[in-house]
Amino acid sequence: MQAVAGLALLALLAIASRYLAQFVLQRVVRRVRLGLAANWTDILLHDKVLRRLTQTVPWLVVQIGMADVPHLPARLHGLLLNLAVAVSIVMLLRTFNALLDAMNETHDRKERRKDSTHSIKSYVQLGKLLAILVAIVLVLATMLDRSPLLLLSGLGALSAVLMLVFKDTILSFTAGVQLGSNDMIRVGDWVEMPQVGADGFVIDIALNIVKVQNWDKTITTIPTWKLMSDSFKNWRGMSQSGVRRIRRALRIDADTIRVLDEAQLEQLSRIALLKDYVAAKRAQAAALPASAMAQSAPFHPLQLTNLELLRAYAYAYLNVHPGIQHDTYLLARTLEPTTEGVPLELYCYTSTSVWVEYENIQGSIFDHLIGVLPEFGLRLYQRPSGSDVLSGLGPLAQGRGPRAAQN
Repeated sequence: MQAVAGLALLALLAIASRYLAQFVLQRVVRRVRLGLAANWTDILLHDKVLRRLTQTVPWLVVQIGMADVPHLPARLHGLLLNLAVAVSIVMLLRTFNALLDAMNETHDRKERRKDSTHSIKSYVQLGKLLAILVAIVLVLATMLDRSPLLLLSGLGALSAVLMLVFKDTILSFTAGVQLGSNDMIRVGDWVEMPQVGADGFVIDIALNIVKVQNWDKTITTIPTWKLMSDSFKNWRGMSQSGVRRIRRALRIDADTIRVLDEAQLEQLSRIALLKDYVAAKRAQAAALPASAMAQSAPFHPLQLTNLELLRAYAYAYLNVHPGIQHDTYLLARTLEPTTEGVPLELYCYTSTSVWVEYENIQGSIFDHLIGVLPEFGLRLYQRPSGSDVLSGLGPLAQGRGPRAAQN
């Protein structure tokens, strides 16, 4: 009866100690934290850490008071004491995990204030994993009443099995350290990895996985180690520069390219963006000797084509366009002719990296250039369709059936 009464009194004392610790830690200590307002207090005196710590106090009281319970059998005393120690280890583990979570939360809040997105979540998860492994060893050693070193020596024989079980975790941790030390990826980066179907923003970097939210709002989960073994594209440099490249070509139908006569050149020289270019070409032509002109007859050595004037117009148009960054590379060039026409490529940078504004600027430029093609006597290349072929057959294709059309 004395043993039962002692255990009941010890249980009441443990419960009372929890409420007392909860009052002291979550009210008094909270005021101290608010008064200091320092980063280390936000971590060590976090509400979640204090709450987990109060759950450890009753089991510490049980361990201390177990020796004062009278007439308690030795076997029952050892069992209850080991149980209290094991539960205390679990509670301290939860407190340590809460401390790591508070550290991660404080770091993320600090990074958001700096407009940076460096994440320590992978390191926090690794710390939790190591703490759990240590806690498991200590709990087993306590319940079996054996030395933890004895269990650790037994685990050494299972090292090969452990390496196989935690292979992905070890690879991911190594990759996470390399990614973080080289600043290769951050939360909020736009990454593109076609081999795994990822094209969007990084929303989470953990120990084993990196989550990417694609443009269609789906989530692609990438193993962290795969980011080191395979290549991926990070668009952060483009976003930070504030500019974005345009590299697109108009495919001009080669049948419409021709040398301009004087009347056509005079008509196109009235365009404001071409006046200086045409005047410079005429000055070069006037400086040529008469022998060069005679040898190149009937064509002039500097006689212009409608494609050249279109290229000059496109370059001048980009130079005056308000949406183009003028202190970067700016080109309007013709590429090697192909079976799909002669490509006229524009290479420039917009003054913004915002996707919607970028597409609007790019669209307005090419809409304008396509619209002025007839003024230069040019047209876009377009592959013939079935209706084009039928229309070219003439009367053979009208009302006489497929066999007549084939004939």
